[in-house]
This record gives sequence, C-alpha cells and structure tokens, in this order.
Amino acid sequence: LAFFSGRKHNVLTCVCLAKKNLIKVKKVLTKVTFKRLNAQEIEEYLSTNEWNDKAGAYAIQGYAEKFIKRINGSYSNVVGLPLFETYNLLNSQGLI
Repeated sequence: LAFFSGRKHNVLTCVCLAKKNLIKVKKVLTKVTFKRLNAQEIEEYLSTNEWNDKAGAYAIQGYAEKFIKRINGSYSNVVGLPLFETYNLLNSQGLI
C-alpha cells in the first residue's frame, strides 16, 4: 500500500473466448489512482487481513475503496472481471 500511496497504477485483464476455430481476445486497461495514505491508515488496513488473498493487496470493493482517488476505465475490471467488455465479447458471437 505504501507503494500505491499517492500514485497511479494499471490493472490489465484479458478476456479470451475460444469457439471452434475462433479465438477472440479483449484487453481491458483501467488506471487506478490512490490518495496519499498515512501510516495509521495503512496499519488499520493491514489489521483487517482483507489484503491477505488479494492481487495487489487490496479489493476496490472492500475496505480499501476509501483509498481510491480516481478510476479511469472499468470498475468491474479492477474487481476481477470487466463485465461490459465480457458481455460485448459474448454477444458479438451470439452466445447471449
């Protein structure tokens, strides 16, 4: 968290659809900006153990949401699956 404090970072997810001889890939990039964190905020967050099983040590939909200053791109991408882009990929192939 100290590394993210006051900085931007990228979350990149690729969704792949394989259907017979067709492979479609959609890359989704989201830029996340953290506010500046003080030592007490970091310690309080670490005491929750929420970071324990998270990529990047935070869940944007959890306790750490209050650390986020800005999101440019897909919120659901940062959660784990870019829903809009996944829907469009499936829909483009007539699967939904």
